[in-house]
Amino acid sequence: MISGQKRLLLQTTRRPACCSRRARVQVKAVSEHQKNVVIVGQGWAGFGAAKHLSEQGYNVTLLEASPNPGGLASGWRTASGREVEAGMKGFWYQYKNIFALLEELELSEWPLTSWTTSGFWSPRGLVTEAPVFSTLPRLPTLVGQFVHTFPLYWSLSLEDRLTMLPFLTTFIDFKSSEATYERYDKMSAYELFKLCGVSKAAYEEFLKPTLLVGLFAPPEQISAATMLETLYFYALAHQNDFDVCWCKGTIAERIFSPLIRRIEAKGGSIVGSRVVTGLELGENGEVTAVKAMDKDTGLDTIYPADALVFAIGVGGMQKLVSSCPQLASLPEFRATMNLKSLDVVATRIWLDKKVNTKYPANVLSGFEPVAGAGATYFHLNDLQDEYRDAPGSVITADFYNAAALLPLSDQDIVDRVKGHLETCEPAAFKGTQVLDSAVLRFPKAVTHFSPGSHQYRPYQNTSIPNLFVAGDWVKGVLHGANGLSQERAYVTGLIAANLVVDRLGMGSRARILDTEPDEPHIQIAKEAARQARMVIESLESAAGNRRM
Repeated sequence: MISGQKRLLLQTTRRPACCSRRARVQVKAVSEHQKNVVIVGQGWAGFGAAKHLSEQGYNVTLLEASPNPGGLASGWRTASGREVEAGMKGFWYQYKNIFALLEELELSEWPLTSWTTSGFWSPRGLVTEAPVFSTLPRLPTLVGQFVHTFPLYWSLSLEDRLTMLPFLTTFIDFKSSEATYERYDKMSAYELFKLCGVSKAAYEEFLKPTLLVGLFAPPEQISAATMLETLYFYALAHQNDFDVCWCKGTIAERIFSPLIRRIEAKGGSIVGSRVVTGLELGENGEVTAVKAMDKDTGLDTIYPADALVFAIGVGGMQKLVSSCPQLASLPEFRATMNLKSLDVVATRIWLDKKVNTKYPANVLSGFEPVAGAGATYFHLNDLQDEYRDAPGSVITADFYNAAALLPLSDQDIVDRVKGHLETCEPAAFKGTQVLDSAVLRFPKAVTHFSPGSHQYRPYQNTSIPNLFVAGDWVKGVLHGANGLSQERAYVTGLIAANLVVDRLGMGSRARILDTEPDEPHIQIAKEAARQARMVIESLESAAGNRRM
């Protein structure tokens, strides 16, 4: 009698519906003495899981739809051959696990810059700047942020800034109970700001742009709970949390390439241009094999699996659910179809002369009022080694929530970038000429944490016992990293690896560093809020029972 998996290996399978002829099938050779783990998806989550599991002796195969995992996925270059990266990503003060990984890789040169200052701009000029807090005397959180930014230039009046204080008290309460968190999740960030009496100026010129580049959507479209988690992690849990540095080259070259070499040196296999087209489940409901198609040849390959990790984003998961009946039959995976994603446009321009910008990193607000997009720009000559001695300035500018910009021509978008630069720093940018440029469009690229979305996000454990999920959009992660965060993605990859180790019983668990604990005054306030919330909910429950 032939087992279910052997039947799968012997049968001829079809291509996706768009292809009419039948596809060939090959089976990946595997060792009888190793446990086989398939990981779907690259990035911090996928590479994190692959690294740890390959080091523990597992036969790891990472499948990725892009042709060059970890690198320039589509060979992005300008017409003259210059390399382009898919947007700038910062490394924040509490990225403890990523910093530990970089130490472990023993790179020939530390790949990150020192902490940098950032400027916040509106069409009317500079709003304020974010200093390097770790160079200043450390004070209790919230006190330190206020004291050290008070003497800085602000276009906002002190009265406007003080209207944000009532809003800050919600950080103490929003996680005091599950019911409270759900209420905050169903509310938009804008509704919370309005409820707390934040002034229009503070909202439009500071809070809104911060969220447009932090969670890639305007506050009207963001869950208040996710907003609070994100701001607490990035800026408010401790004075130094808002300090940020940047990669001195492309992340693909400086970090992912040596990480991939480490994975491959331990026996891991990383395969690009592969699209998962099906799963095989055994009689016990576990995944036994993954079928993936080579996008270039149409050849289907069967990858036996003792465990499977999905390290993909919302869009990738939705494609899998749509094409895989085994996933579509499960409520937790069907629920992900209710989630939304946001569009990103990444640009890079080369100027004919080198300019001096006030800050190496910048946040823009109100420059795209019709599109509703947030934007950032970076002076790469100050951040990346290859441009330090370049004869002209190189600027990267990224737009988030950029659906209305996608249909524009490349030239239209480049002209907008140039116009925004001249508005912010006219003395530097007026009179310069664009010698070369690139525009990259990423539809539905990042998670939209919309109001009420928490209920649809998956946990890392699933109802399939040996299938786990990783990525910065999963919920229930007992770690301080939150929001659209490289650290959160990497941590969930390590957690997924630990779940595999626990499930298959081979190897050691990865050590995961948490963020700094809450400061004593915050701990006291949170415990008081939790106790008060318990009393309130108990009284509400008793009142409800009396009415029944």
